[in-house]
Amino acid sequence: MSVTLDIKLKRANKVYHEGETVAGVITLSSKEAMQHHGISLSMEGIVNLQLSSKSVGVFEAFYNSVKPIQLISNNIEVAKAGKIPGGKTEIPFEFPLNTKGNKVLYETYHGVFVNIQYTLRCDLKRSLLAKDLSRNCEFMVHCQPQKAKVVPTPVKFSITPESLQNTREKSLLPRFLIRGHLDATSCVISQPLTGEVVVEKSEVPVKSIELQLVRVETCGCAEGYARDATEIQNIQIAEGDVCHGLPIPIYMVFPRLFTCPTLETTNFKVEFEINIVIVLHDDHLITENFPLKLCRV
Repeated sequence: MSVTLDIKLKRANKVYHEGETVAGVITLSSKEAMQHHGISLSMEGIVNLQLSSKSVGVFEAFYNSVKPIQLISNNIEVAKAGKIPGGKTEIPFEFPLNTKGNKVLYETYHGVFVNIQYTLRCDLKRSLLAKDLSRNCEFMVHCQPQKAKVVPTPVKFSITPESLQNTREKSLLPRFLIRGHLDATSCVISQPLTGEVVVEKSEVPVKSIELQLVRVETCGCAEGYARDATEIQNIQIAEGDVCHGLPIPIYMVFPRLFTCPTLETTNFKVEFEINIVIVLHDDHLITENFPLKLCRV
C-alpha cells in the first residue's frame, strides 16, 4: 500500500522573518484507508560548523566549539493515533517562528564550513510491519532589515606593478595601468554590486577580466580561529585584449542562499570579499581584493 507524505508551505518563496507564523498543510495521499500511530511535526534551526582539513588537530579546544548550535526547536502533535481515509487528506498547521531565551535567528546561509539551516520535519508513525514515513522541508529565514540607511561610498582603485604586494621582482613585470571604481563596498544584499574597470595601458595583451565573489568563514573560540576563504562564484566581464581607455561595467548579483548579511558571533563569522582578477596573455594574474559588508534594508 503506497502512501505519500508531503509538506506544503503557504508562501511560495518560503521566506519568513522572526515573529512570523510558518503556515502550510501536510498532505497525505493513500489509495486505501490507513491506520497510524500519530503524526508529529517538528521545526528546527541549526548552525553546523565544520573544520577544514588544515585546521583539524591544530586546536584541541576546537572540537567543543564546533558542535552544532541549536537556534530553534519546536514539536507539535498534528494528529493522534487513528485512521486516515483513502484519497487525499490535508492537515493544516501553524508554527510561530520564535526563539527561546536570548537566542537570535540568523539568516539562512549555505556555506562550506558554516551552514545555517531551518527545516520542518513531519513524522508519521505506523505499526511494526509498515515503515514509518518522514518528510523534510527547508524554509528560509531572513533577518529583520536594518533601520539605518546605507549610504554608498564609491571606492576607487588603481593597479600598477608598483601597487602589487605578493610579487618578488617587480622590475620583471610587464608595465600596465588599470583604473576603476566600485560604487560601494557596503552593499545591500538584494541589489547588485556595480562599478567599472578601465585598462589604461598594458604592455602585454589582456586575456580575460573576471569578478570573483569569495566567502570568508571563521570558526573558533578563545584559543584560536580557523579562517577559510572559498569561491562562491566567478563571472567573466571581459575576454580578449580589451580596448584601452574603455570603461567596462562591473555588475554582479549576490546569489541567494550562498550569501547572507555579514555575520559576526562568538563562535563563527561569515564575511565576503570581491576580487577583480585580470589575466594577461603571458598568464600573469593580477588581483585586487575588496572586503564587502553586506546588509539587508
